[in-house]
Amino acid sequence: MTKPDRYVGIDNDIHGGMTTIGKLIRDAWVFGILPETETCEGWNLGAIDNLLQKVNAEWDKYGCLVSLLPEDLAERHRRIHGEAMRKAKAAGWSGELETNDEE
Repeated sequence: MTKPDRYVGIDNDIHGGMTTIGKLIRDAWVFGILPETETCEGWNLGAIDNLLQKVNAEWDKYGCLVSLLPEDLAERHRRIHGEAMRKAKAAGWSGELETNDEE
């Protein structure tokens, strides 16, 4: 079985988009790199990597900490990621996969 060479889009991603790429896209929305309507469906890995570089550059400005974001960005972060968590939980996501190795 071969890996897909195109991203399925955050709306079609597993676990309600609670994946590494889903988080990256939501962070790009937070920083205004992408409009919130952009799902990245059909993007190749090079485009995703390019997005990662841009998002990382923004996070670096704030020490990679939500607590250091200016209030407008912090509010956008709470809204975007909060909505995503509510939707994912309603779809059955529990977060256990992300914390399995912390025990």
